[in-house]
This record gives sequence, C-alpha cells and structure tokens, in this order.
Amino acid sequence: MPSNKSVSDAPIVQFSNCRILRDHRLQREDLWVREGKILNPEKLFFDEKGSADVQLDCKGSIIAPGFIDVQINGGFGVDFSLATDDFKSGIDLVSQKILSHGVTSFCPTLVTSPPSVYHQVLPQISVRNGGPHGAGILGAHLEGPFISREKKGAHPEHCLRTFEAGAFQDLLATYGSLDCVRIVTLAPEMERSSEVIRELTKRGICVSLGHSVANLSQAEEAVQHGATFITHLFNAMLPFHHRDPGIVGLLTSDKIPAGRRVFYGMISDGIHTNPAALRIAHRAHPKGLVLVTDAIAGMGLAPGRHTLGQQVVEIDGLNTYIAGTKTLSGSVATMDTCVRHFQEATGCSVEMALEAASLHPAQLLGIEHSKGTLNYDSDADFLMLNDSLYVQATYIAGQEVWRQDTSGM
Repeated sequence: MPSNKSVSDAPIVQFSNCRILRDHRLQREDLWVREGKILNPEKLFFDEKGSADVQLDCKGSIIAPGFIDVQINGGFGVDFSLATDDFKSGIDLVSQKILSHGVTSFCPTLVTSPPSVYHQVLPQISVRNGGPHGAGILGAHLEGPFISREKKGAHPEHCLRTFEAGAFQDLLATYGSLDCVRIVTLAPEMERSSEVIRELTKRGICVSLGHSVANLSQAEEAVQHGATFITHLFNAMLPFHHRDPGIVGLLTSDKIPAGRRVFYGMISDGIHTNPAALRIAHRAHPKGLVLVTDAIAGMGLAPGRHTLGQQVVEIDGLNTYIAGTKTLSGSVATMDTCVRHFQEATGCSVEMALEAASLHPAQLLGIEHSKGTLNYDSDADFLMLNDSLYVQATYIAGQEVWRQDTSGM
C-alpha cells in the first residue's frame, strides 16, 4: 500500500512551475492539493512519508485565490431582482458563466424591490459550495430598500422604505426571512437605523453603508454599532468635503473601534470611479479596498435595453444608464477586468490587486480561514493567471471548473 495513502485515499495533486500568492507576495513554490484543500507539503513528506499522485506543470503561471464578488446584481440576461418562475436556473447560469472571470464565490445582490419580490426570491437563494456547476453562493446582498431618496441612484423611488416604530420587525416583514442573507446595505442617517444595525450584526449579517446622505459622525456611529462595509465608495453618497467628509471620511477616521477594520467596495470599471479617486481611496486605506463588479443583467450581452429590478436600463458601450437618463445603473464589467483596471489605474502591486478581489472580501465576510488565501487547510479555490492578469483556468475545491480555450489561438 503506498505510503501517501496512510491518511487518505484521495489523490494528491502537485502544481509546479508556478508563482503562488501567499503571505501577500508571489512566491516560487509548488501548490499541493488533496480533498479540496490546500495541503502542507512538510506534513505530507515528514508525517505521512507521502508524495504526489499527479503533477501539473503550470508553465510559469501565477496561482492566486479565487475571486469573491460581494455585489453582483445578475448577468447574461439574468436579473436577481426579478421574481421569475425560472429564478433558480437563472442563478445557476450566472454562477456557471462567471467562472471564466475567475469568480469562485459570490453574493447575489437584490436592489430595492417591493416586499413581494423579496418574499418570492430569497427562499430560492441558498448558500452552497461551488464546483463544476458554478461559483459558490455565500448568501444574498440586499441593497435597499432602507436607503436615502436623495441618493437612490438607480433604485426605484416608489419602493424605498423608512424604519417605522418597530424598526427591526419592519425590516423582517419587508424581507420575509434573513436565512440566506449575508449583507444588507442601508442609509445610517435614517431614524432607528442604530437598532437595526445592532440586530443584523448580532445575527452575523454584515451591514454596509450606502445610498446615503450621512455625515461623518453618523457614519462613525453606525460603525460603532457594528457596520463594517461601505457600498461602492463615492457613488450614491455625499461628495467628500473638507469640513465634513461624509461616509468617505471613514477611510481615515480615528473613531473606528480598536481591532475593527472598515472595508469599502469599489467599482473599478473605468466608468463609476475616476482613476484619481481610485488612487486616493487606495492610498488612504489599501487594506480595506474590496473590488466589486456591481454587474447587472446586461453583463455579457450586447448593448441595448435590459432590466435592473423594477427599472429599464440601457447599455451603451461600458456605460449603463436608467433608460432615458444619465443616471448610472450598475456595470457590465467582469471581475477580472476590474482587477486589471485597478492595477493599471493605481499602479499597485499585482499582489495587492489580486488580494482586493480575494483576501479582502473574505476578511469582510469573516471567511478568510477557508477562502481568499492559499494558506494550508484552506479551500482549494484558485486561479491560474498570466502576467497580464488574464485568467487561464479556474479551480474550485482543487478541481478544474473552467479553462481558457487555446485551440483557436
């Protein structure tokens, strides 16, 4: 009996001739995988006297953790904010298609909708592992309806809500259930929001501040009550002002509780955020930056008219507007494009760009012990990329789930 089967019968795969992203830098090391987890080769050699069953030559590729998208409204004609009979097949389609963008886990995001939509859609979203069928689902991100009218952006005004006397009960009645909910975006200046933030945080749900006219002290108070994220920084909030920097001021606030980090989402598509603004945010608070796509149903489709929940949106190149207006409404950018644009616009290291789409969102959600890194015993969700950060192959639980077709090249 071979010695490397002493602990498990599962095959051991060794990825060699690669640079792996570990401890914030690219290192010339091999990556060892067994039973869907990253393996410590020293334990394998010395404790088990084992060796690899399969060796794969990565031809000098970068190996990085799989990307995690915590704000994606849909794609490929599927809108997560529409209650359709075939909702589940729609979410399956998106999860399968985004593998080619390097996304291995995501939070399907619903924009402001009537209660009936939440009641129909949320029971159809379940947390699940990724695999050949598609990227894993980490839980839903509910963006609205408890947001500011002045900063509603592409959200339908007639569906916006405020917190009534029984604030948290009001939220529960609106959503119907919080079973599969991972993130809630709300405006912290709303009356009774503190109570809601505390209750959501107590249940392990991440509270994000966004679509808001909050001043800095209101934003700081929300963080003190448990909020940890900012939804698409700079977009749908008060612009930075030197006497009151608003939510943006959280990036350098000295009132963040000890041991707590505020994260912020950035849509790095070249449309939503000027490169200079990207650079300012990144230099002010690099460890909090989380790349998100904010992609809508039109991602992956030709220009034209598509939906975003209750609204009709128009795609013109990379611009997406509420039809007939110049109000931006999500993006059609893919996560790998956002990573490349971010690296180019900020001049940051390759490692930093990759971590903004993997480690940082994992830390935001408190899952960095299993996802977002290539540390030993973490999930073997990873990508092979070339030096220009184009995805060549995507792996989930150590299994190849997508590979770039090179036959026509």
